[in-house]
Amino acid sequence: MHPPVRAETFPVNTPASSQIFTAVLSQGPLTRLELARRSGLSAAAVTKAVRPLIEAGYLVEDVDAAARPALGRPANLVRVDGGRALFIGIKLTGDEIIGVLTDLCCRIRVARRASPPARAPKAVLSSVADLVQELLAEADESGASVLGIGIAVSGDVDRGEGVVRYSPFLEWRDVPLAELAAMTTGLPVTVDNDVRALTVAEQWFGAGAGLSDFAVVTVGAGIGCGLVVHGRVVAGAHGVAGEIGHVTVDPAGPLCHCGNRGCVEAIAGDAAIVRQVREATGIEVADTAEAVALAHQGVAGAREVFARAGAAIGRGIATVANLLGPERVIISGEGLTAYDLFAEQIRDTFTAAAFGSAAQCDVQTRPLAFEEWARGAAATAIQSFIRSDLN
Repeated sequence: MHPPVRAETFPVNTPASSQIFTAVLSQGPLTRLELARRSGLSAAAVTKAVRPLIEAGYLVEDVDAAARPALGRPANLVRVDGGRALFIGIKLTGDEIIGVLTDLCCRIRVARRASPPARAPKAVLSSVADLVQELLAEADESGASVLGIGIAVSGDVDRGEGVVRYSPFLEWRDVPLAELAAMTTGLPVTVDNDVRALTVAEQWFGAGAGLSDFAVVTVGAGIGCGLVVHGRVVAGAHGVAGEIGHVTVDPAGPLCHCGNRGCVEAIAGDAAIVRQVREATGIEVADTAEAVALAHQGVAGAREVFARAGAAIGRGIATVANLLGPERVIISGEGLTAYDLFAEQIRDTFTAAAFGSAAQCDVQTRPLAFEEWARGAAATAIQSFIRSDLN
């Protein structure tokens, strides 16, 4: 067994300190003056919040003599020391575990993959424990402590309770994953829905940094959506929010696994695309990659399937824009390998269906490797460590 991991708590006991550190982490380096402006705090309050974080080594003040103004104190930049602490992120899929070791700024240092022998929780947890031991061994070489683990799972996940209520790809129901993984690894564990975890990563370390309202839409095996409203990731009263995959866009459309007809996912999810390409072409395509290849080859019917998928996604995104008016929508996920086949339809349908100024929403695309899903999980662990109010 690996030696016990040193427990450490974040040296913050006020909302102001948490707010200041989060601002530097997601938008820094920043001067104290800029921190005061962005947080609405006084210069004295910023200094009081920053001091214990510098003393504990989480923040560093870069003293630059060249930046010293003629009068007054120097406008030194305050930044996060990314190497001060390490975190592990784990993404669980139906047949694979992807693990990453990140620093405090959520930069990936090491990535590893494993295949559990079965989908049962016990088998998956055993493989997770082995993967965590590998990553802890890598962390030992840096001298910094691993202070938490984040685990991202698709489906209905209660982050507060650390329970996977239902994960269709793993066929799990009511699994107390955070408690089990903490017992197995000896580390604090945060468990969250994978799309929400990815949204946290975008909010703190990606295309959503500095925005108070945005959405992340993921395209792939499922169609997911993470929402940030007034600076907070929306979990919903029952752990379900932003389910645009199950917005009905064609009442006469194909049956969805949720029991309704014409959901975005029933038209644009990977399994739906493969099924529709088979029906349209008469060719027994095995997976999405083959469906994409047929469309790129110009096989009759295949391109139309992707066009319909793009229109369904565009209508789903417009629904989000109409309801919440986000500043930005980030489209991501493994399904973006086919983005050139449906980008035009997403844009055209979104523009047509978005109401009024909602059409001005900035729609961006960001292809995503599975390691990025694991990085999202690490982001939730970093968030839990820094923000005790989110645990």
